[in-house]
Amino acid sequence: MDTTDTSDTAGFTRAAHPVGADPTRARAQGHCHSHAHGPAHPVSAHLRKVIAAVLVPFAAAVAIGLVVLWPNGAPAHTHTGVGFDQQTQSAQVLQVVDTPCTNGPISTATSGVCQRTVVQVTSGRDTGHTFTEIVQPGQLRRYTTGQRVVVAYSPGAPANLRYSVIDVDRTVPMAALAAVFALAVVAVGRLRGVTALVALVISFAVLTLFVLPAILQGANPLLVAVVGASAIMLVALYLCHGVGARTSVAVLGTLCSLLLIGLLGSVFIDWALLTGDTSDETGLVHTLYPGIEIRGLLLAGVIIGSLGVLDDVTVTQVAAVWELKDADPAATWRRLYGAGMRIGRDHIASVVNTLVMAYAGASLPLLLLFSIARSGVATVANSEIVAEEIVRTLVGSIGLVASVPLTTLLAALVVCSDRPERAHRRGRRRRA
Repeated sequence: MDTTDTSDTAGFTRAAHPVGADPTRARAQGHCHSHAHGPAHPVSAHLRKVIAAVLVPFAAAVAIGLVVLWPNGAPAHTHTGVGFDQQTQSAQVLQVVDTPCTNGPISTATSGVCQRTVVQVTSGRDTGHTFTEIVQPGQLRRYTTGQRVVVAYSPGAPANLRYSVIDVDRTVPMAALAAVFALAVVAVGRLRGVTALVALVISFAVLTLFVLPAILQGANPLLVAVVGASAIMLVALYLCHGVGARTSVAVLGTLCSLLLIGLLGSVFIDWALLTGDTSDETGLVHTLYPGIEIRGLLLAGVIIGSLGVLDDVTVTQVAAVWELKDADPAATWRRLYGAGMRIGRDHIASVVNTLVMAYAGASLPLLLLFSIARSGVATVANSEIVAEEIVRTLVGSIGLVASVPLTTLLAALVVCSDRPERAHRRGRRRRA
């Protein structure tokens, strides 16, 4: 009587222990060893050598790239006072008084009630200096006594105009939110949560200490992004999931997908004639550092932005294949690939939608402006600022979609290439 059901992944569990068979014997006849309370572990010497032959040169190349491209910090420049390129200091609101707008210290034709705000500088060479700002009725931001704020300092301006409030100090709520996030991750993930937080800190360190300064110093943004993303990938995956064949396969799948994203991004950014200069921020960066390749910066953003989601997809697919093999040790790589792809198709649908919605949410104010202007879909898509987001989204999504069959195939081939029987016999001979 055939008890194997190949219609879905549940068949692997039933196939592992046919009716009337000894489960222990059936498991021993499979192609890989497994434990009663954990996933299968392909640890044959042959398999370890094959994986090491691929990953060790890759890791060495990443390390060499970090050494060669490592910057000596962001290059210095004279502050222009435009946008984010301002000297800033900390300050505190001392007093807030409602006053008629027409009678305030600053002449204005606005009617209604204004806020006369007295602010004291609390850092820098002018600590203790106070100045006054008038908050108009139409301004969304209002101030309260004792509130911490950030002020811009313009040394070339007249004495009474050198300081102005540009933002509020959000240090406390942001730190509290970060603490809640860390506690939630550790409470649910426990040790894995701790390693995930450590990997997150290292990822931000690579971005802020390597990627950004290297680009500002004129290094090729694409090369910097590839080296930086590879370093983040190696640290995050091995730190969070341990050093082993499963993680190594996920690393290979992620690497191949990143290369595909880089290739497609380069082709379509050139084909669509995208300049990458679509915001005040990129324009300011280009003005301050004319040597930066803005189009390369756009491609680097596509690669780094896709990395996080790619890690999730590849790790999940590898884990699924390993668990399927553990459920049915006799399964061939073709059968494992088919079952893994059935899982992967559901994953593709959710992840692609998540990626598109994330980009749409970030661009919501822009989409609202086009909606107000009643522009047609073709007009909106043809504008560079929207076309840039479309290319970013679709290239990243193609890389995600391709990572599923690629990683699933790699995992199926690797898990079925293991030869634990020999390792088991060698272990028995050593004990004898």
